[in-house]
Amino acid sequence: MAWYALYTKSRQEKKVAFRLEELGVSCYCPLTKKRKQWSDRKKWVEEPLFKSYVFVNIDLEAQSATVRKVNGVVNFVYWLQKPALIQDSEIVAIQHFLAEHAEVEAHGNLVNIGDFVTLDSGALSGQKAEVIGFKNKHEVRLKIESLGFELVAYINQGP
Repeated sequence: MAWYALYTKSRQEKKVAFRLEELGVSCYCPLTKKRKQWSDRKKWVEEPLFKSYVFVNIDLEAQSATVRKVNGVVNFVYWLQKPALIQDSEIVAIQHFLAEHAEVEAHGNLVNIGDFVTLDSGALSGQKAEVIGFKNKHEVRLKIESLGFELVAYINQGP
């Protein structure tokens, strides 16, 4: 048994997780709370943290065909032509992070201080640049290496 990431159809994450649970497949769809505003009201809603991703804890050889047949599943997320293996410690870290922080965002395409990037727009388009810092914000970050995501929770500082 190991954790794998499934790629789902757009906005089908919760439904896929429900269908997998109905089949007895151990799965995890991390949810975060977002405050949504409509013209007449504001409301807290739970949204999937990772768009189009659901995690399954399965025996790949025995259960992969069953998982792929679930309505809403596109396929496994692949890394080096194999289904991407997610570490147990990363799933636990996501669970703890979400338990500690109410509003969390997932940011892809990680860039770190010291990394070199190529500028893709503006007067310096095509030039390489080194990342030397970030704008100072009150935030907590959790890096998920195997997915290439970074979870960010913004902390409201009192007066």
